[in-house]
Amino acid sequence: MTETPPSPVAVIGAGTMGHGLALQFARHGAGVALVDHRESNLEAAREGVDDALDFLDAAGLLDVAPDAVRDRIDYTLDTAAAVRDADLVIETVSEELAVKERVFEAVAAAAPADAVLATNTSSIPITDVAAAVPGAAERVVGCHWWNPPYLLPTVEVVRGAETSEATAARTTAFVEAVDREPIRVERDVPGFVWNRIQFAVLRECTHLVATGVASLVDVERAVRDGYALRTAVVGPFETADLAGLDLFRSIAANLYPHLSDADEPGALFEDRLAAGRGGVADGAGFHEYDDPPEAVVRRRDERVAAIRRALDGAD
Repeated sequence: MTETPPSPVAVIGAGTMGHGLALQFARHGAGVALVDHRESNLEAAREGVDDALDFLDAAGLLDVAPDAVRDRIDYTLDTAAAVRDADLVIETVSEELAVKERVFEAVAAAAPADAVLATNTSSIPITDVAAAVPGAAERVVGCHWWNPPYLLPTVEVVRGAETSEATAARTTAFVEAVDREPIRVERDVPGFVWNRIQFAVLRECTHLVATGVASLVDVERAVRDGYALRTAVVGPFETADLAGLDLFRSIAANLYPHLSDADEPGALFEDRLAAGRGGVADGAGFHEYDDPPEAVVRRRDERVAAIRRALDGAD
């Protein structure tokens, strides 16, 4: 594995994930071209990079001068020019297959023949994305980061049906070179690993609230202040090891038949959406929000950063 980050890198899509990805690559020495189809989106991305750098610097998580990171990022509307010399192209546009197909068709036509073509999709099969570029399908790979990418350490590297081992290995090395921990996903299953776990937990949480087992606030606390606090330091298999596999096998056998197997999100979502409670941007979702979205996101990031510092200090 190489310790040299890919350079140049082209990031297609300058939204929340796009500017975060550009920052993470640039802070580890890569030259980055951040591409979007609207100048207003690029201007917002510049502000997003500046805000994130200020946050990382204040949190003590930035070991390079902020201006050095800014200088490594170019903002452009020209996709072909951005990908012309790229080692890695990673798209993070909207979660619509047709949109991603158009991006990959354009990128495959303009990028070097050996460039890795990665998608940050969290839900669309990599095989479906690769079908848009049949001559280059072996170079298409999932590279799914979690938000915010400059704080969360793990990245899913997902093989589609035609992704070559060489492409998966290069992508793994690129992720490691920018101080991230790759999770190899060897089968192109819906939701990969992270979202399958996240939504399995969410399904059970909504079931507990909808059936009156516990309040929404108390279920939230059980996950955030209990389960998640412990899983920050030990995973589910480690937890079973600590308790004993015989005990966990017995509990699983008794409990599994009673867990939710719902295949629809249910009334907890539908009723709130019908009432205009779509989340932080609306000022209400499952919870009420008096602060603007930026303040809510910043509060989350500060907590994540505090956990990262605590865990780093314990190593």
